[in-house]
Amino acid sequence: MDLDPQNTFSAIQAAVGQASALIVTYSFSVIGAVILLVIGFLAASLIERWVYAGLGQVSGFDMTLRRFFSKIARYVVLGLVIVMVLGQFGIQTASVIAAIGAVGLAIGLALQGTLQNIAAGIMLLALRPLRIGEYVEVGSVTGTVEEIGLFATRLRAADGIYVLAPNSTLWTQPVKNFSRNGVRRNDITVTVDNAEDMDKLQAKLTKLAESNPLVKKDPAPNTFIAELGESSMSVTLRYWTDVPDFQAVKTGLNKSLRNTLNLKK
Repeated sequence: MDLDPQNTFSAIQAAVGQASALIVTYSFSVIGAVILLVIGFLAASLIERWVYAGLGQVSGFDMTLRRFFSKIARYVVLGLVIVMVLGQFGIQTASVIAAIGAVGLAIGLALQGTLQNIAAGIMLLALRPLRIGEYVEVGSVTGTVEEIGLFATRLRAADGIYVLAPNSTLWTQPVKNFSRNGVRRNDITVTVDNAEDMDKLQAKLTKLAESNPLVKKDPAPNTFIAELGESSMSVTLRYWTDVPDFQAVKTGLNKSLRNTLNLKK
């Protein structure tokens, strides 16, 4: 069948016109979506800072919860922005929410371990066995807590190494919190010959600890025989300090004991 040039030209012209109209329409949609994304990200960051600063004005409000709620506020704003961007292209909001719910359910079933981390993070924030700035030991994880997130907790090890631990790991194991109670006890044990005068030795060790201004007066430092052997015995000096002073006092007393008693290592 022969094609009518006039009809063909008219069809092409109509198609070009429709394509041009679609390009113009969606160009405005794309530009609007980009503007919404930029404004949305800026607004999310601004609201996160506002929430963080606002909660900081509340007396006694925990630093960990401040960061958690400020992050939640950011994610909520970003979620609303994404829905608005999809609306720019004519997608129904109700359909988007339903789709997000379905996708969320599928992802939840596929990532059960991740959901466990989220649940563990919520429990860590609710019961607060550890807080930002505290030095903790949980299983093989040790360090100062820097941030408790929805999925994982960031810590800084004593040697400055970055540590990221899943929340489920921290929640399912016993937590040793070295900072929470404010004070710590330390024992320094030395080995001496059985010929040593025990009364003088104990008095000397106790006086050495009492002379350190960072050692707590209550409970008072004391010494006792920890182990008795055939030719030697182990004597322990026990004392308490504030947590920030623990390492400095331990190092200082070890040096003083060695210099004062001239003990063999």
